[in-house]
Amino acid sequence: MKTIWRATIFCTLAAMALFAADFLRAQTPGQAPGGAPAADASRAVSDGGVFAPGWTGQIDASEASRGLVLANAKLALDGSTLHVTTGPATTYWNPKNVASGNYTVKATFNEPKFMNLNSHPHPYGIFIGGNDMGTPQATFLYCAAYGNGTFIVRGFGPAAFQMNGRGAPAASVNKAAAPGSPVTQDIAMSVTSDAVTCTINGTQVASYPKSDVVGAGKLKSTDGIYGIRFAHNTEGTVSGLTLSK
Repeated sequence: MKTIWRATIFCTLAAMALFAADFLRAQTPGQAPGGAPAADASRAVSDGGVFAPGWTGQIDASEASRGLVLANAKLALDGSTLHVTTGPATTYWNPKNVASGNYTVKATFNEPKFMNLNSHPHPYGIFIGGNDMGTPQATFLYCAAYGNGTFIVRGFGPAAFQMNGRGAPAASVNKAAAPGSPVTQDIAMSVTSDAVTCTINGTQVASYPKSDVVGAGKLKSTDGIYGIRFAHNTEGTVSGLTLSK
């Protein structure tokens, strides 16, 4: 009986040790159980604020619920180039930048040091169709690129609504050579009489009928403010933000 009892205890302890090892492996920094990237906590930028004349911004409601504020991210202007450092995920705009009818908004995004503030790729890009910006009822749609060759199209209406798979691959999206290396993306969003499209580095990566993005729980209209959006814990520059008809 003692031999059986000792064998049972040994097997139990061995099983517990294996479970603990598996659990610890699953909690490796930057990884969630199952190997997916973990949600890293947003860091507050110490010298944050909006330092681009005429511009303002809004952090995501989920970030605000954790006590973060707009001043925990930073928007600066260097000549004609915008320099963004987050902090909480933030959407920035100039209220004078309004588009209507058929139009294209484009800009060049540069991440000088890929993943320098995070443990996995985070996106940045253009938003259009902004209405009630700066309020809990804000609605807008954005297309953003990741420095690993993927992209995301997502909206707020005012709750978030997903248009494509998070981090969908596209051959035209540039990939950084390695963490700490630079990567640049040319991003454009266009509205026609019947569609909304996103183009990255000269290739259309997504297109949706207007009826898929405008309506209850989505955009109020594709007419509205346009601007830029950066995910949390991300740094980059934006140049050549322009509207064409």
